[in-house]
Amino acid sequence: MSAQITLSDGEWKLMKLLWDEEPRTIAGMVAALSDDTGWSKTTIFVMLKRLMAKGAVRVDDSGRQQLYYPLIAKDDVAPAETESFLSRVYDGSVGMMLSALAGRHALSEDDIAALRKILSDAEKRGEE
Repeated sequence: MSAQITLSDGEWKLMKLLWDEEPRTIAGMVAALSDDTGWSKTTIFVMLKRLMAKGAVRVDDSGRQQLYYPLIAKDDVAPAETESFLSRVYDGSVGMMLSALAGRHALSEDDIAALRKILSDAEKRGEE
């Protein structure tokens, strides 16, 4: 079920907060996002309702404050989001994306070393 959940950019911001630290209150989310988004309590509440309807978030309202918890893991939704991004922007081509990043000098030496390792590991798996 969770693999089919898609998140808007705003929903990703809220989910990242919940993945980094749970549970969170609305007030805590407003404070955490104030510099980045300036979203009001109402805006965050509406987005949380949407995430609850998708099955991505749950609320515990048994205490003094409503506490929000993630119901999905980042690893459950990131692959589909990555595929969607690649499809939309680079016609599904990882090579085109990397070429664009390399052309803009957006890859650090650490990034390049990490990519070499990923490719080497993928080659080894392909040989098995």
